[in-house]
Order: sequence, then C-alpha cells, then structure tokens
Amino acid sequence: MGVPDQLAERMSMAEQHEYLRARFSRRTMIRGGAVTLGAVTGGAFVPGAVAQAATPTRTFASAATVDGSLVAPFGRHLAYGADARTEMTISWQVPVAVKKPFVRIGAHPWDLSRKIEAEVRTLYTPAGVGASGDHTQYYVHAKLSHLKPGRTYYYGVGHQGFDPAEAHLAGTLGTFTTAPAHKKPFTFTAFGDQGVSYHGLANDSLILGQNPAFHLHAGDIAYADPAGQGKSADTGFDSRVWDQFLAQTESVAKSVPWMVSYGNHDMEAWYSPNGYGGEEARFTLPDNGPDKKNLPGVYSFVHGNTAIISLDPNDVSFEIPANLGISGGTQTKWFEAQLKKYRASKDIDFIVVFFHHCAYCTSTAHASEGGVRQEWVPLFEKYTVDLVINGHNHQYERTDVIKGDKVVKKLPIGETAYPETEGVVYVTAGAAGRSLYAFTAPDSYEGHLNEVDSVASFINTKDGKVNETVAWSRVRYLNYSFLRVDVEPAPRGHYAKLKVSGIAETGDRIDHFTVARKAK
Repeated sequence: MGVPDQLAERMSMAEQHEYLRARFSRRTMIRGGAVTLGAVTGGAFVPGAVAQAATPTRTFASAATVDGSLVAPFGRHLAYGADARTEMTISWQVPVAVKKPFVRIGAHPWDLSRKIEAEVRTLYTPAGVGASGDHTQYYVHAKLSHLKPGRTYYYGVGHQGFDPAEAHLAGTLGTFTTAPAHKKPFTFTAFGDQGVSYHGLANDSLILGQNPAFHLHAGDIAYADPAGQGKSADTGFDSRVWDQFLAQTESVAKSVPWMVSYGNHDMEAWYSPNGYGGEEARFTLPDNGPDKKNLPGVYSFVHGNTAIISLDPNDVSFEIPANLGISGGTQTKWFEAQLKKYRASKDIDFIVVFFHHCAYCTSTAHASEGGVRQEWVPLFEKYTVDLVINGHNHQYERTDVIKGDKVVKKLPIGETAYPETEGVVYVTAGAAGRSLYAFTAPDSYEGHLNEVDSVASFINTKDGKVNETVAWSRVRYLNYSFLRVDVEPAPRGHYAKLKVSGIAETGDRIDHFTVARKAK
C-alpha cells in the first residue's frame, strides 16, 4: 500500500516520499522494527535522510550467524569513473550481510595480490510497499583508481570466508579493460527499456558477441516499478526484480562497463525525495555531473576520440512531470558547458548523447517529448552533436538528418550524415526486452523497405498532446533489437566515422548508416 491515488495526483515525488516514510516508520517502529537504509560492514547508505529510525531487530540475516563461505556474490556490474582511462567501479550483490567485502585485482589471473576494501550499501524495503515482501538488499561497490589506460585487468570479488584467489574459486574471476590513452578503433552498444525477460537475455547474449568497450542503457532499467509515473511505490512495485535484473545482465556487465541513465520507471518514490535513492544504492556512476543530490544519473566520460554524455530527461519531461524542473535549470547549463568543452578539445572528434525520453519518435505510446525539444535540441544543433540515442518507446526508429524540426537531408539506409554542415540523427533503441509498442506507419527496415512520405504522430507539450505529421521517420522496426556503433578514428583532416547499425534479436542487421566528421 502506497500513497492513495487521490492524494498522489496532487503530491510531488518529494511529498510522496515524506508521506511513505512517516507512514511506514510509525507502523514498523510500533512492531519493534524500523524502516531504514542503514550501515553494514564497509560503509553506509542513507539517501533522503531516514537514518533516525531505530536499528532493525528482526528482518535481515546477521553476518555473525552466516558462514561467508556459503555466500556467493552475484550481479557483478562495472562502471567507468569520470576518467575512463584510469578509474573503474566494480559493483555486485550478496543475498545476506557479509563481513569485510573486498576486490582482488591483478594483471594476471594467478596474481591477484592487490586487495581493495569494498563498501556495502543496504537497501531495506518493508512489506506493504508495493508487492515487495520484507526485503533487504546488499549492494557492494569498490572504486578503483590509478589504473593504466588501455590495460586489461583480472579481478575477483569476495568477503570473509569467500576469497576468489583460492584455486577452487578461480571460475568466479572476471576481467575489464580501461579506456585507451589515445585514439583507436572501438565498438560500443546501446539500448533502453530492458527489464527481465527472455528477450532481455537474448539481447544480452548478442551484445556480448559484439565485444563492446562499453554499453549504454538509456533508461528504464529493471522495471521494479511497472507504473513508471514517478508516483507512489504501490501495488506493482517489487524491489526484488532488481535481483533478477542484475543476475540477468551479469554475463555482459561483469566485463563491459554498463553505463546507465535514468528513465521514468527508475523513479522509485519510496527511497528518496527524487526517486533515485534505490539507484544510488545499486550503481556507482561518474561523479562529474552538475547535481549529484538530485540528478545522480547525469555525467560524462571520454573513450578514445568520443565523448559520451548521459542526461536525465525526467527533469524536463512534460509527459511524466514527477521530477519536472528538479534541477532548477542547472542540468541544461552543465550540458552546454560540457558540449562547449568537448567541441574545443583537440582529442575529441565525436559527441554522443544518450538519455531516455525521445526527442523524435512516432510511437503510438509516448512519441516525442516536447521538453527535450525545447531544452536540449537547440544545443544538439548548436554544437553539432553527432548521435542522440533514446529509449522510452519500445521499438527501433531512426530519423533522417534533422535541424530546426525539419529534414535537412534524407538519410536512406547505408548513407552518410555530416553533422558539421547538416544536422543531427536521432535513434530510438527502446526494444531491449519489454513488451513492444506500435507505429501508425508500416515497418521499413533493411531488406524490407516500405517508405512513406509522412507519418502521423504527436508531441507531449506542457499543454498536453499535440498532433503532428512528420517527414523525418526513415527506419521503423517493431521487434526486439539494440544498437551497435563502430568508432573509426582518422588522421587529422580526414573523416573519422561512426558506423551505426541496428541489430535485431535474430542477429540480422535492420539498419546501418554512417556519421562522418573531419578529425582534429
């Protein structure tokens, strides 16, 4: 049971959080327990200030009574730090509290002598918050720094009683590779809206086969909150879905930095006033964003000749306004400063921006977000952003080259865009695993062309939905898929390239195009 519907409609996310906190804190403390995000061995996690509650007495297993040798870590996932060349965070989960968690790391699997202490962030969800039972989750994080660029490292995660350096646990080791110090070819992958499903597993297995340097997840990560309105964590919310999701993605994320941005289904009202308290327990992202208190999913990093920027469109969304205006404009100011900095850098050719809500999409479900068009599209065009990747709509759609809301140049499959002189290409890659949406126009993709001159759609504005007829919808594919991007540097004055491909769950290519820019 969450916030009653009649109240939730009139309350902000912060007000709902306070309502839930007060309600459940009173109820559980009467029973002799507490609602808290508390300290466990290695660290503490208390987002949104609920630490005044008493220490729980009944709900989660004690490290004093659990043999660590019987507890195996799971759900490993990596993330770059602000400097992708020298920083990496290794994160994982344990099913019960453990003592002295750590990471072992080395240049060889037989040499894991370096041992680094890890931090545990405890996330407690009481029975009665949505469908969750009385459930405590233990997320463990170890930040690594002073690594060498372009180097592959071996690592193992453990705790007292479970040491990955022991011979019988060698199968639990993983690897990661830091970003290079100089320009060199690499591949990355991207999608949005995965959740837990067979199709999510299938996409993950295909992504692993692409050998990406990193993966971008453009929001709506696990769908523990299926409502996605940023309202109360009520009937459908289930925090245990995250256990399944992290186990599902481990095959990729244990060796490939899994870089997330936050969507509407990632605003979980129970844990903090901004809805991201649970995410802050589960992920450690680069800390170079403008507002870590309100917007922990906003950050940037550089890999080779390419800058990647993650934005939080919940801050500008008219369609789902739970966090509308939460940054007070600081996100957009920071974003422009990042664009200006990266465009001035002699080492960076490409700028790729990823976030959840679509600037341009013709889905019958969410279509286009007017807040994104109003706040960020002028900056995409001013600084000639090379590629924009979105989720939110559960399908694959790719635009022509757009500037000023108009088609500057048609971009058929296999053709090349030149953002310096033309405009921006937008890709919706939201078919990673959740149920699919629909188009008003027929599918049109590689090997199955069915082009039309215009498509009926709509845009979400501050005054509601406004119908529009658009000419920029070039590729549409209504099935499960993801995005692959091959980055090819070039000598100064020659064209560096982003070779972008849409890949179906079947392994078939459904789209490909190139973005070209003269290398600095």
